[in-house]
Amino acid sequence: MRRAVCPGSYDPITNGHLDIIGRASKLYDEVHVTVMINKSKQGIFSVDERMDLIRQVTAEYGNVHVEAFHGLLVDYCKQHDIPAIVKGLRAVSDFDYELQMAQMNNGLSGVETLFVPTNPTYSFLSSSLVKEVAAWGGDVSHLVPEPVLAALSERLRSR
Repeated sequence: MRRAVCPGSYDPITNGHLDIIGRASKLYDEVHVTVMINKSKQGIFSVDERMDLIRQVTAEYGNVHVEAFHGLLVDYCKQHDIPAIVKGLRAVSDFDYELQMAQMNNGLSGVETLFVPTNPTYSFLSSSLVKEVAAWGGDVSHLVPEPVLAALSERLRSR
C-alpha cells in the first residue's frame, strides 16, 4: 500500500491545502493529513476543531485519514510506515525552507519529500493571510471551504 503524509498546522485549512490533499489522494492509496501540534503557536482553532474541519472538507476522499501529532514528523512516518511527505510549494521562497526540511527528514529517517506546485489560483494563499483578512472583515469565501468559512466567521464574532 502506498502511503503519504500531508503535514501542517491547518489553522484553518484553506482551498490551497485542500488542492494539495486532493491531488495527493489521487497518487497514493492512503493519505494521512496530520495536524502538527506546536505549543508555541496560539491557534484560532483548537487541534480538535481543526481535525473536525479537515474531516468535513475531505470527506469525499475515501483514502484520507486525519490525525494530530506532537513531535518530529519523521517519527510519525515511522509509526505509520509512511515513506513519503507531500508538500505544496507556493513560490520560490517556500522552496529554500522546505528543501532544508526535506533533506533533514531524509537524513534522519530516509523519508522522501515530494514537492507539488500549488495551483496558481492559490499561490499567494496562507492560513495566516486568511485569518488576517477575515479579522478585518474581508471576504475570504473564495479562499476556504464553506464549513471553514462558517467556523471562522463564528469564531471571529465571538472574539
